[in-house]
Amino acid sequence: MEYETVWADSAEHIKTIPDHTVDLILTDPPYNLSPYSTGNMKFNWRSDLNNDLAEWDREEFIPAKWLHEFTRILKPTGNIFAFTSYNLLGQWHDAFDPEFDTFQFMVWHKTNPAPKIRKAGFLNSCELIICVWNKGHTWNFGKQSDMHNFIETPICMGRERLKDPKHPTQKPVRVLEHIINLATLEGDLVYDPFMGVGSTGVAALNLKRRFLGAELDQAYFTAAENRLIKASYNNRLPF
Repeated sequence: MEYETVWADSAEHIKTIPDHTVDLILTDPPYNLSPYSTGNMKFNWRSDLNNDLAEWDREEFIPAKWLHEFTRILKPTGNIFAFTSYNLLGQWHDAFDPEFDTFQFMVWHKTNPAPKIRKAGFLNSCELIICVWNKGHTWNFGKQSDMHNFIETPICMGRERLKDPKHPTQKPVRVLEHIINLATLEGDLVYDPFMGVGSTGVAALNLKRRFLGAELDQAYFTAAENRLIKASYNNRLPF
């Protein structure tokens, strides 16, 4: 298998994955920030500022409900990296810290976040990534200067950013490749149960890893499939 994607509810699909077969769970589940949304802001001198959130973010995401299946499918040498927000960080820690040897976090600093026209608070320029593993996990240790729990890039933009469908939280492949490089070896299996438009899969194939992803939204799933077909063609694995 070079890659496999399924159009399905990942809460059900994950139950079909065999025990201890995944090397890295790398995913971007809902942040549940909808209650804090102020809606879109319209201007006559620039494009709208999208402060609204997709419908899927209104579905409550509870990290503890994923603990059993994540630990079941993960290899003893595996790692978990999941994007999250301040409001869910404590829930991730409460559920996963007691079950793993290490619970840490990374910060992704976005160098060009959306502006705050009213200057009423800080820019939303950072996102958190929880990092979980046990002793003996795969870890490609580099120079100390490469081991900061901080990565800085622009948001996903330009040719990389999909316009149709537009995913409000599409992550840059560069950020995902950084994590995959640290936490896996060539040929390892990367799993994303909230695949979106397939950015994790593209990053995995670029680095000669295998990929398994699930997505419930039909438009996102189709976009992911198209991107993965192209990435697979450009990065063929010797399988």
